[in-house]
Amino acid sequence: MIPSVQGLRRTIPERSNPADRGRFPWNPTEPRSSGPARCSDFPPLWASASRRSGRSSSAVWRSCTGPRCRTTRNPPERRAWTFPMREPWDLSLSEAASLIAAGRLSPVDLIESTLGRIERVEPRVQAWARVRAEDAGREARRLAQLQRTGTIVGPLHGIPFGVKDIFNTAGIETACGSRIMAGVVPPADSTAVARLRASGAIILGKTHTTEFAWADPSPARNPWALDHTPGGSSSGSGAALAARMCQGALGSQTSGSIVRPSAFCGVVGLKPTFGRVSRHGVHPLAWTLDHPGPMARTVRDVALILEAIAGPDAHDPATLSAPAPPRYAALLDKHDEGAKGLRIGIPDRYFTDGVDPEAEELYRTALRVLETVGCAIREIRLPPEFEAGMEAHEVIVNAEVAAVHLDRYRARSDDYGSKLRATIETGLQIPAPTYVRAQQVRTVVIRGLRAVLREVDAIATPAALGPAPEGLASTGSPVLNRPFSFTGFPSLSVPCGFTETGLPVGLQLAGRPFDEMTVLRAAAAYEGATGWGRRIPPL
Repeated sequence: MIPSVQGLRRTIPERSNPADRGRFPWNPTEPRSSGPARCSDFPPLWASASRRSGRSSSAVWRSCTGPRCRTTRNPPERRAWTFPMREPWDLSLSEAASLIAAGRLSPVDLIESTLGRIERVEPRVQAWARVRAEDAGREARRLAQLQRTGTIVGPLHGIPFGVKDIFNTAGIETACGSRIMAGVVPPADSTAVARLRASGAIILGKTHTTEFAWADPSPARNPWALDHTPGGSSSGSGAALAARMCQGALGSQTSGSIVRPSAFCGVVGLKPTFGRVSRHGVHPLAWTLDHPGPMARTVRDVALILEAIAGPDAHDPATLSAPAPPRYAALLDKHDEGAKGLRIGIPDRYFTDGVDPEAEELYRTALRVLETVGCAIREIRLPPEFEAGMEAHEVIVNAEVAAVHLDRYRARSDDYGSKLRATIETGLQIPAPTYVRAQQVRTVVIRGLRAVLREVDAIATPAALGPAPEGLASTGSPVLNRPFSFTGFPSLSVPCGFTETGLPVGLQLAGRPFDEMTVLRAAAAYEGATGWGRRIPPL
């Protein structure tokens, strides 16, 4: 029988006090609240799942560890619970994975709690193109049975994932946010999805994307302000994570489609180096610019996902020359000194011109935090060809988008959205010599950025021009993310604060090719010193 927690008392931090905007949020090692609150203010982890299923949950009782808790009804030592008492859907990927591996949380309870959360908030957020509740429940039961026998499939055992609707998923419609692909059910998984499954992940469903991962918006809304965009093109993945409807997600970036929605939604998103993660089975937008990558709620969560999906794949030649990926999460855990000694470069005006003043202030504050965790901040000068490179990026995108869609466009042009149609028409007018010259400029910019990154270990910039724009017609500008998509260098967004209106803002960190580890180290140190990602949207 599960003991009652009614009447126990503990100190509960305030989750999202408007008066705290612009300051650091609660640090769990230093409780801010001076008055006690009832333990039942944090519902027991088992509550919702056991009520819906009509059976006793396999999750165990969680002992309150708050500084004011006076209970004498502690469970056995082997069942001690060390995380704050929360619903399973609110656990980070790393927290949930650790509990599942220790036998303290069942994949069934996690999936049931997450599906309950989707049922409550999805009608407002509209992050999902389709949810496969029965399939997810069936897979959770299979993984729970393995867990009971002492078998853990991999580091993502039982973790619910959302997959951007351009990744092929066996037996699940992959429509790419388009009328043209409606009803298309691929027979096999993309490499990234197959690797998630092999690591024990449960695919909950497909998240909304802009049409073919370009500019025509999806129905997804920003959980922090439902009348604002969540960004794009990985709109649904960012929104689902922020709204606590999954623990991990897959996105893709050609211009700014992982970093920008992560910034707008207050989550963490990593665009890996080009060639680090296989593109096989991911519907292309622009072949030489597409980057599949992980999105989650914390830096360590993203590192765990990257471990699972990175590596060579015979189906994608770009991955075959890449160095073997390290065990990112394990290395993060071993870095006792965090980001101490890292040299962080601050570029010139390109990355601050046109940035919203409030967002720039939060960026400057983030730089000071990086200094406090041991980073050395240095000004850097971008290569002289840099801005010409951004024009070349536009040429390459337009030409490759037109080439990808040429046959379908000729047959069904009226079924394309207006923005994608305009891009295709522009791309069809680009002469071959212009495209080749753009690729040559790209090589020069890559060489110049490599030289800059010999002087520093990573670059820090705002992740977007400001918070999420109001309205759903635009997903925001990728101008600050485009340089790292164009060069193929890794980049990441980590939450760095909130505006006065309660919208999240992101810090972008970028690094050397195939050195995602340094970017993750800097981001993890910053995240640990601030903790903005712990806030939950007021849905």
